[in-house]
Order: sequence, then C-alpha cells, then structure tokens
Amino acid sequence: MQFTRRSVQTAAALAVLGGLLASPALAQDKPKIALVMKSLANEFFRTMEDGAKAHQKAHASEYTLVANGIKNETDTAAQIKMVEQAVAQKASAIVIAPADSKALVPAVKAAIDKGVIVINIDNQLDADALKEKNITVPFVGPDNRVGAKLVGDHLAKSLKAGDKVGIIEGVSTTFNAQQRTLGYQDAMKAANITVVGVQSGNWEIEKGNTVA
Repeated sequence: MQFTRRSVQTAAALAVLGGLLASPALAQDKPKIALVMKSLANEFFRTMEDGAKAHQKAHASEYTLVANGIKNETDTAAQIKMVEQAVAQKASAIVIAPADSKALVPAVKAAIDKGVIVINIDNQLDADALKEKNITVPFVGPDNRVGAKLVGDHLAKSLKAGDKVGIIEGVSTTFNAQQRTLGYQDAMKAANITVVGVQSGNWEIEKGNTVA
C-alpha cells in the first residue's frame, strides 16, 4: 500500500499501544484495540483505516483491531456511542480521532476510569477540557498550525501584498481546524494579504463548494 502521513500516524499510535499492552502490568491474551475515526466518507479516514489494518495484519499475533467511523464529520453523538460500545466490548485500548475536541472528553474520561488506555490522533482533545476532568491523553499527530502556515507561505508566493483571500475551514469546534486557520492567517499576515472571511465547510467538499 502507499504510505501517507495519515496511515503512518495511525500505525505509530498502534505501535505505541503495542508497547504499552506488552508491558507486564498490562499484558493479556491478544488485547483488543478499537480505532474510532471520523467520517469514513472522507478519503482521509479510509486511508487511516487502511493503515491501521495493514499494521494489525503485520502484527496479527499481538492484537485484534476493531475499526469504526461515523457517517459524517459532525455526528458527535454517534462517535460517543462508539467509544461507549468499545468499553462495553472490553477493548483494552481506544485510538480516537475525535469529531469534537471538547464533546468527546467525558466519554474518554469514562473509558479511562474503566481501565481502558486511550490514545488521541489527528484532532487533539481540548487541553482545558482534559484538565477539568483531571486526565491526560497522549497525542500522536502533527503541528497543524505550523503545517497550515507552510501551505499559506507557498500560496503567498503566487499573490501580492494587498490581495484578499477567504478561508474555508473544517468543523469550527475541532482543535485541528482552529489551528490550521490560525496557521493560514499567520502566513497571510506575514505577506500583508487580507483575510476577508472564514467559513466552515465541515470537512465536506460539497459544503465547501457551497460556502465558497
């Protein structure tokens, strides 16, 4: 398969879990890992799922994998239910790409309270919400603000000072969307280019085209 940032990111999270679950304190007979993603209608998460399945296939004797994703990027309630189901099905660990940086924290807290290891990927859980629940969750993923600034810097080379641009961001309540917007704004400010507006496309091509 072709390896991309998203598939490598997921494999890295699974590798981290493999090390944790192999420790004497946590070792058990073939632990179950639940991968809880956002919309599988999004190619990004289909590729993430492929990467996870490839890693599990290469380590089939070490753990089993259950991969699930929601129907659309904003179906937070369905994703919360997936976390609850993973706990009920005795998952040893959950790898989650949360649809909402704050709304998933109570479900994550409940899982941790049940002894489930949780690893956060893709969209980082809200730091204040985690602090309020008195929990820490390891994050495996990129610096979205830095990455977005690099993209903005590249675009700025094709523009000139005084030009105007708009931003179509992802789901506004997600940390990665917020960070990408900030990074892009950083680049535009540095190039003296005006951002005239920010609209949410909810990570969906059709909605993005509509708000454009």
